[in-house]
Amino acid sequence: MANNQLGAAQKAKNDEFYTRFDDIQVELNHYRNQFKNKVVYCNCDDPAESAFADFFKLNFDYYGLKKLICTRYAKSDLFLQFDTVRRIGYKLEITGKDKCEKTDLVGGGDFRSRECIELLEEADIVCTNPPFSLFRDYIHQLMRYDKKFLIIGNKNAITYKEVFPLIQENKVWLGYTSPKDFVTPKGELSGKMSGLTRWFTNLDVSKRHEDMVLYETYSPEKYPSYDNYPGINVDKVTEIPKDYYDIMGVPITFIDKYNPDQFEILGITDRHNSSGLRTKVYGPDDSPKYNDLNRRSVIKTATGYREPYARILIKRKEK
Repeated sequence: MANNQLGAAQKAKNDEFYTRFDDIQVELNHYRNQFKNKVVYCNCDDPAESAFADFFKLNFDYYGLKKLICTRYAKSDLFLQFDTVRRIGYKLEITGKDKCEKTDLVGGGDFRSRECIELLEEADIVCTNPPFSLFRDYIHQLMRYDKKFLIIGNKNAITYKEVFPLIQENKVWLGYTSPKDFVTPKGELSGKMSGLTRWFTNLDVSKRHEDMVLYETYSPEKYPSYDNYPGINVDKVTEIPKDYYDIMGVPITFIDKYNPDQFEILGITDRHNSSGLRTKVYGPDDSPKYNDLNRRSVIKTATGYREPYARILIKRKEK
């Protein structure tokens, strides 16, 4: 049910999911020292309604912020076919207690507009829940302007061709928690969506420096080899074998526990992504065909071929 809701929202470009204050607080508690004396920009947040704006306003002194900037994106009325009535966005700037200034924007407050980009250039850290349907454009902009950030995205964004290389190159990683739920414009919970979203960041997180504890022992029976790629399949992150140092395919949830000092990321087996790996895929007559574009990994079974969901291809680093 939850997965269907999130998928439907993306297809319809319905991005009206608002983050709860509690979910923001649980994650932000891990980064307090990294926000000291920083200019924070929430560029997808109505200062009067956003929980992000509320959190930083209430914790301005506690986090030692230098400035908080929030910009409201004023969408046109959905029933207007022509731009005869233009709603103007606005920005709110806070530099301390009782030091608050509200200013109308020339445009609607879209994060891609020139005036919002100028505010982005001033910021040290961006923190918000950007539109799910624009996540690719949004993170591309943050990387282009070399910004620190802590943002929410669909966990499947890990597999996006615009995002996966950033994770592979250790330019982006995941935060500590997963938002438990979201709120609709009517003030209702959108449904159980726990586990379907993640915090994406390039702020340091301590768990990236902790080795994953491994318990399982490798055996060919438990870990079948792929039929179209030289690696073994691991169905659960907790089942990564402790004594195997060759290529393994693991679920995308591996990124939650990824330590770049313990593992190397080689690529991803996903039909929507191209990581540059040369893989062997099967044609209609079951004959092997080679292609440079990635495809789902394939496991040959007694009854045919099994195609696991997207797998991150990793390799242990020997110490």
